[in-house]
Amino acid sequence: MIKNIIFDLGNVILNIDTKLSEKAFAKHGLNNFGELYTLAAQSEIFDRLEVGSISPSDFYSEFRHLTKSNLSDEIIRNCWNALILDYPPARIKLLADLKQKYRTFLLSNTNRIHYEFYNPLINEQFGFDGLESFFEKAYFSHEIGMKKPDPKIFEFVLENSNLIPAETLFIDDNKANIEAASALGIQTLWLKDNNLEIVGVEKLL
Repeated sequence: MIKNIIFDLGNVILNIDTKLSEKAFAKHGLNNFGELYTLAAQSEIFDRLEVGSISPSDFYSEFRHLTKSNLSDEIIRNCWNALILDYPPARIKLLADLKQKYRTFLLSNTNRIHYEFYNPLINEQFGFDGLESFFEKAYFSHEIGMKKPDPKIFEFVLENSNLIPAETLFIDDNKANIEAASALGIQTLWLKDNNLEIVGVEKLL
């Protein structure tokens, strides 16, 4: 019996599109961003940003060095945040409903730059005080120094929140993350079509 639900963020709750960042950088003369970053394979600089081992200011500096560009911090930040779209209202309602019936958690591979953009966004859209208000606890990779699909991050969440794997459902759009969670005995839902508001209602309510 499922008692706990752990949600991924990007393309599960929050709509994102990395191609938009690629297009934004291209407008400033950087035409190879797609080679530097994708959801499937990231340059090492992005990995370090996601586990919080590099500050945003150092990221901007290293990004300029890596791309041999002179883009300002502001331009890099705006282009990097361009991939963030919106929170569909139906998903926000679903989260609110599920919180009344289950222990709910967030587990996201993310970074400080994006966090400072998408967290206020939920207040702007719906008036809620950040994503954390929808969950018993939110786990962000840049805060805990680990990222999916490393099994250690799942083990950390299970232990930190005292969760039994067999009673816990993990929802993610990334197959590698799903496989890592499943290997630990966690129940999983691979959300392949970015449709939590449809699949989620049928499977969880």
